[in-house]
Amino acid sequence: MFSSRKNTCIAETIGTFALVFAGCGAIIVNDLFGAQLGHTGISMVFGLTVMAMIYSIGNISGAHINPAVTLGFYFAGRIQKQEILPYITCQFIGALLAAGLLKLLFSSHESLGATLPSGGLINAFVLEVVLSFFLMFVILNVSTGHMEKGIMAGVAIGGTVAFEALMGGPVSGASMNPARSLGPALVSGNLSTLWIYLTAPIIGTWLARPTCRMIQGNECCHVKDETTGKE
Repeated sequence: MFSSRKNTCIAETIGTFALVFAGCGAIIVNDLFGAQLGHTGISMVFGLTVMAMIYSIGNISGAHINPAVTLGFYFAGRIQKQEILPYITCQFIGALLAAGLLKLLFSSHESLGATLPSGGLINAFVLEVVLSFFLMFVILNVSTGHMEKGIMAGVAIGGTVAFEALMGGPVSGASMNPARSLGPALVSGNLSTLWIYLTAPIIGTWLARPTCRMIQGNECCHVKDETTGKE
């Protein structure tokens, strides 16, 4: 049991590290080296990284790499309460380590790829809720239990991250992920609007559960009690 939990934590730490390092790194490189990637390139880096991590660690931890997704699985009854803290702790550790390394590599960059709203705060908040809702909606419909794994799961979820980043990036930064926002914000000191990215994605993933259940029925959101075997 300990070995399984340890493997899960290592996987979530590495997966979240990869997401923040590659995604935020793409933003930094684009800013510092003549916008060679562009908005489309940055969006694709986020989506491709998520896809790669799902295929790499989906069978180990489910490749949540996002506290809002972990909570979304809990809201849907797919993981137990005691699993939440280890997942989220490891996700935040991965994000902070990645942001710290980016700071060492690109110390001249002010935000380190932090998510900062370009429009009004209300617009950014609502957009993050909606984007997170659609992300969790897709995840619940293509995952098995709380595991993001399978032949097409990586493509579907990575593609969702990419198209949402393409659409929402210029407005809110399209975080959909409290860990992705917290790491760069803490290391760079850009904390004034962090509350948006810590709260809105969780609201969005909470809203996805009843919608999935309406479409898929009881098969979407249920979990077996490990002690009794009953749903």
